[in-house]
Amino acid sequence: MSKDRYIDGKVLIFDLDGTILDTLKDLYEACNYALDAHGFPTRTMDEVRRFVGNGLARLVELAAPEGTDEVVRAQVLASLKEFYGIHCNDNTGPYPGIMDLLKELKKQGFRMAVVSNKINSAVGELCKLHFDGIFNFYMGEMDGIKRKPAPDMVWKALEHFGVSKEQAIYIGDSEVDLLTAANSELPCITVTWGFRDRELLLEKGASILVNSPEEILKL
Repeated sequence: MSKDRYIDGKVLIFDLDGTILDTLKDLYEACNYALDAHGFPTRTMDEVRRFVGNGLARLVELAAPEGTDEVVRAQVLASLKEFYGIHCNDNTGPYPGIMDLLKELKKQGFRMAVVSNKINSAVGELCKLHFDGIFNFYMGEMDGIKRKPAPDMVWKALEHFGVSKEQAIYIGDSEVDLLTAANSELPCITVTWGFRDRELLLEKGASILVNSPEEILKL
């Protein structure tokens, strides 16, 4: 879509996992499949919830036993990616109220993007499955682009829309998102229904917290 067809309005940049899409069970099952396949102890749902947010390589680094050889970690990661590539949508879906929020924001003329540390192919697949026609831009982890909390993905989104940082707002659920917004010099709306506890978010500097999608509309 060409820029001149956009309705005037702010750009909203959303994180994916834990913000608009509940992906935890599928990540949990993929993680434990990979660990078990290599003879390692599995992890609890709460542990995986705390480990996610920095990409699958970091998830493996945290989930595998301390001191695991780098070569073995790479093998676990390959198993996780293969399993998750097949099963990334088995139990995944938008959080309650998210679809109504996104449709209303689009109706009001907001331009919207997704930036995620999930592998780019999975981001594209899930956005098409669950949010077809909603987002004007999405980007996941790919070679040559630094992962969040580096601002590179956000800059790519701003470049796509042809806007400055003063015209954009970031929305996420974790300390990674808070840092991403800060590094991008964007205000950050932090949701409380995602992968991190409210107390941790406050400790990490969250200043605009919302407890439901409806509250985003009010802001």
